[in-house]
Amino acid sequence: MVHIMEGPCFHEQGYYTPGAGDTLVYDTAVGKIGVAICYDRHYPEYMRALALQGAELVIVPQAGAVGEWPPGLFEAEMRVAGFQNGYFTALCNRVGKEDCVEFEGKSFITAPDGKIIAQAPAGKDAILIHEINLDQVKNSHAQNHFLKDRRKEVYPSWFSF
Repeated sequence: MVHIMEGPCFHEQGYYTPGAGDTLVYDTAVGKIGVAICYDRHYPEYMRALALQGAELVIVPQAGAVGEWPPGLFEAEMRVAGFQNGYFTALCNRVGKEDCVEFEGKSFITAPDGKIIAQAPAGKDAILIHEINLDQVKNSHAQNHFLKDRRKEVYPSWFSF
């Protein structure tokens, strides 16, 4: 995890040390897998970096609570990230109650066209299995247009680091 959240019932800054963020994508026997741990998914620059490092599938393990965000926000974020960056996403959310938090479940998978292609139920333990075709990454709008048409030369003037 690169970005560490501190909020009600999520006292992560006391437990975790931010990662360096130098390895985001892993070349595996089944494809290039990127990892965005929980809070990292809220950072568009992080999600773009996964695409620029070649991710075909981005796994997002998270602890998302019931009512933490507006309904459908988890899905919307991953649908847009997958569409804009041309990869599959698999958000894996936990379920159950812990102290002052109830975790929602509803793990899901999105395709590079932004569609949800599989989803687990809310509030129940489940194993979500769905076959994906990584050829869809090569034929995505992001690969054919968005990533190619980027104008990297103008970006430095937009951001002050």
